[in-house]
Amino acid sequence: MGLSRFAVYAWSVLLANVAVIVWGAYVRASGSGAGCGNHWPACNGEIIPPARAVATVIEFAHRATSGLALLAVGGLLVWAFRAFPKGSPVRLAVIVSAVFIVVEALFGAGLVLFGLTGKNDSVARAVVLGIHLVNTFILLAGLTLTAWWASGGQPVRLRGQGGLGWAFAGGLLALIALGATGAVTALGDTLFPAGSLAEGIAQDLSPTAHFLIQLRVIHPLLAVAVGVYAIVVGTLSSVMRRGVAARRLALALASIFLAQLGVGVINLTLLAPIPLQLIHLLLADLLWIVLVLAAAAALAEPAATGAPERAAELTPQPSRL
Repeated sequence: MGLSRFAVYAWSVLLANVAVIVWGAYVRASGSGAGCGNHWPACNGEIIPPARAVATVIEFAHRATSGLALLAVGGLLVWAFRAFPKGSPVRLAVIVSAVFIVVEALFGAGLVLFGLTGKNDSVARAVVLGIHLVNTFILLAGLTLTAWWASGGQPVRLRGQGGLGWAFAGGLLALIALGATGAVTALGDTLFPAGSLAEGIAQDLSPTAHFLIQLRVIHPLLAVAVGVYAIVVGTLSSVMRRGVAARRLALALASIFLAQLGVGVINLTLLAPIPLQLIHLLLADLLWIVLVLAAAAALAEPAATGAPERAAELTPQPSRL
């Protein structure tokens, strides 16, 4: 049986939001964040500004697509409440999505109105970008679970999951922290580009360097640790749960992490060119989405069908002779 129309729409809204997020990274990486000046929601004081500068076109396009994404989630909310009964997990997930996409829009407005765009290298901008990333991840989680549960995924059972539940919670929190450091690192790469790899390393290690440069060392180290942890958790879930989805998602986690690691190394070597920054962010979003799906699939099964039961099956039974 194929997906319902609502499920297809929900997956489409998720993909559209990922595209908008990646485009937002291009706005930052290309230095176009101030393309509309300090005006919001108008652009340079106009509803539809003339295309006099490339930065204005880039920033206005991001605002337009963000507005369409907001409307799409609004449509998802209305449809969910018409198609699913009270108490459905789909309703809960779509409410989370709707709340956090509104907050996402407010973050975008705040960045513009408070001048936290362009060449601004303040602590305030770094903090706001980190928090903005956390909000983005929660938004993606809400949209992912909306689509997953609308596609037939079972509700999560938190009771009786034992260590696996805590392991997934730790993995999700760690990936959020990694994403926040990645946002700050990307800002440092944009504002303080290095002329060569040796120059970049020297900048990172200099005690007098700007704090955005000094923080760049943290992200790659954290990325390796969090990626390995996510793979371990995914592998454990595939062993402790019998579902096919858990095994496939564990494989997807490992594949995306290895791809992300490779892109990260190339990104570092080539001094973070914009196309690689966008690919790096896309893979980070996909890694987050797959980890959320892996957690939803594994924790939908009761612990009784997991490792303890398998262990009992594999343990030799005493002879009854």
